[in-house]
Amino acid sequence: MATYIVGDIQGCYDELRQLLALAEFDTQQDELWVTGDLVARGPKSIQTLRYIKKIGAKVILGNHDLHLLATALGIHSFKDKDKTAAILQADDGQELLDWLRMQPLLLQHPEHKFIMVHAGILPAWSIKKAKKLAKEVEAQLHSKHYKTMLKDMYGNHPTRWNNDLQGVERMRFIINVFTRMRYCTIDGELEFHNKRSPSEVQDEQLKPWFDITPRKHKKPILFGHWAALLGQTEQPDIYPLDTGCVWGNSLSMIRWQDKKMFSLSCPAYG
Repeated sequence: MATYIVGDIQGCYDELRQLLALAEFDTQQDELWVTGDLVARGPKSIQTLRYIKKIGAKVILGNHDLHLLATALGIHSFKDKDKTAAILQADDGQELLDWLRMQPLLLQHPEHKFIMVHAGILPAWSIKKAKKLAKEVEAQLHSKHYKTMLKDMYGNHPTRWNNDLQGVERMRFIINVFTRMRYCTIDGELEFHNKRSPSEVQDEQLKPWFDITPRKHKKPILFGHWAALLGQTEQPDIYPLDTGCVWGNSLSMIRWQDKKMFSLSCPAYG
């Protein structure tokens, strides 16, 4: 059995199926892990959800997935560019949303021990702590209080972690780390404005989260979210897999056993 991990699909269903065929992925024997953002700017979000659910892929939630859950509740209006409104009109739409809501924010492979998240892990958090904090949010998301949590998750503050954070601020910070983080200041504060590649950012006070030292987590980490990285970092244990399929770049996937990369060029949808 081979383990494949694919970057942000964002509704690019046809490209996903082509990439899996290119890798000779076997739905009966192989396993697929997805770094979040299953839905949004691509044309076939509902087909993507149906397929990923059908084959039993391992999924973590991205910011676009959480936003879909919030818009489905009327917390925000659907935007045409997200191409997800059709999910509510489908006979199985609510079933798919209920399934999506039950997905985690962090997963660790039981055999290979790599960690998969959507955006990253705060450098100051150990893997043990990150797992615990992810579970806190997941418990809320899986509970009857999930609507309130989804409403309160929007916003950039607080930007700095404190073990004493409580309530809305604690939940929001944890969600922002796992689903939105790219850059941190050198003293550990989250910065949300820059989305460019590190080579284009000239601020000496900002670094990608994975370049902040010391970094307490030492397990291999696979993540998506940051298309501008184009799959490249200088850290050997960090694997960025969002290579901007929806922006006209490529959809990328790694086979963990031999670290072989598979990539498929994509049209621009975003």
